[in-house]
Amino acid sequence: MRVAAESVPEPPRPGMFSNARVHGDHFFLSGMHAGGPDGPVGGDDVYLQAKETFRRVRELTEACGASVDDILVLRVYLTDVEDKVAVGRARGEVFSGDFPCSTLVGVAALVDPGLKVEVEAQGIRGASSSS
Repeated sequence: MRVAAESVPEPPRPGMFSNARVHGDHFFLSGMHAGGPDGPVGGDDVYLQAKETFRRVRELTEACGASVDDILVLRVYLTDVEDKVAVGRARGEVFSGDFPCSTLVGVAALVDPGLKVEVEAQGIRGASSSS
């Protein structure tokens, strides 16, 4: 089942991909970033971009009927791996307790040249209560 969240922009071309999908109790989020019609939310500030990115991850996770504590896996893509401290600060404002498994990957570029961080997530609804 495709899932949407009112405060998260839909993909630019309908039919291209889904921001979020649910299959049984499993949920999957496409790479979220801080992109907006006037450029990245937060401008060039990677911390502010990461805060917006994680806000979108939270909104979509909740639209899937889950909580951020149900996220089991994160994939973080950075255009500059040195930004990991700022992104980690924003991430620490979202996750606590049993943290998700995570991979951090340095990439040459993201979909928009001004974007510095993108995050994919997946989990299982109710996972936090069964740990």
